[in-house]
Amino acid sequence: MRGLAAVLESKTPVNSDNRKLDGIDSALERIVSRSLRAAPASESPVLAWPLACGSAVADRTRALEFSKGVLAVAVPDAGWRAELQRLAPQYLAVINRYTAKNVNRIEFVVRRTMQNGEERIQK
Repeated sequence: MRGLAAVLESKTPVNSDNRKLDGIDSALERIVSRSLRAAPASESPVLAWPLACGSAVADRTRALEFSKGVLAVAVPDAGWRAELQRLAPQYLAVINRYTAKNVNRIEFVVRRTMQNGEERIQK
């Protein structure tokens, strides 16, 4: 599990007052969950992607769209696609925990940038 969910699940105290941190974790998780559930159903899985995968992965990928239970995510190359496919069940669990619409599958598509700056997507 990565991203915000991993931080919230870890319950590792930053200081010695564990009860205060647990309360902050719970409040933050409720706020994030409510915000994502309030977003349009077609957008909430796209918005949840960076939370599910964490900032390092989010910096190199981009959630493109959510349609018919499938979240399409652009990745830089086939190596990234293979690695993220292996982690997809963890990402799905986090996304489905925070969104109102159930994501059944994540489709990772290779995004290549052409010399003229245009993007080409390879499935």
